[in-house]
Amino acid sequence: MIFSLNGKRTRMSAHPMKRLLDVLREDCGLTGTKEGCGEGECGACTVLLDGAPVNSCLVPLAHAAGTRVTTIEALGGRHPLQRAFVDHGGAQCGICGPGLVMPAIALGPRPASDALQARLAGNLCRCTCYSAIYRAIAAARRRRHPLPYVGRTLSGPPVKKS
Repeated sequence: MIFSLNGKRTRMSAHPMKRLLDVLREDCGLTGTKEGCGEGECGACTVLLDGAPVNSCLVPLAHAAGTRVTTIEALGGRHPLQRAFVDHGGAQCGICGPGLVMPAIALGPRPASDALQARLAGNLCRCTCYSAIYRAIAAARRRRHPLPYVGRTLSGPPVKKS
């Protein structure tokens, strides 16, 4: 199975029905993507698949073949949205953080508030109030320079299916 992982061509020999979440964490050593519920209900495992947010606990590796998979590690801890989450109390325990940051980034540099709330509606956070999360995202959007768009800048070109 060949796909682009955080901008790098990656070949995996895992079972095609193994969950993408498990491949990322166990086979690739990328533990930033978290497992919350394992049923696609909480959003903690959200990654970008060709720029669109998906619950990686529901995606078999076979569906990632030939795609661009982008995880929280692609941001390297340097994305303005990650900093805003820390500065505004939008992240506490760290379980839901990556699953909230990735879909927010997928909306582009200046998403409308209603689009943002709709996109994050399926993400559960038990530690902080959602107002802190929305406040962090709003603060990052107000920055002088718009947020970098991960789908275009960090995920790399599509990979040819083999």
